[in-house]
Amino acid sequence: MALELERVFLASGLLEAEVIKGKLESYGIPVLLQYESAGVVFGLTIDKLGEVQVLVPAERAAEARALIVGDEADNA
Repeated sequence: MALELERVFLASGLLEAEVIKGKLESYGIPVLLQYESAGVVFGLTIDKLGEVQVLVPAERAAEARALIVGDEADNA
């Protein structure tokens, strides 16, 4: 049985994705970052090359989204 992953955030770069990943992992939520390697290697952020998908197990997706939204509200 394969682990079902769900996207909870679409970051505009690897740095932003790593910050989100760190926060979620601090709450015990496993995270996988999915991105186009050319964007990272060349530092490109155009035409979706800089986008990074933050993926978590589907059963933890609601919790992860709540933490991300809570963090954005705290920074507003």
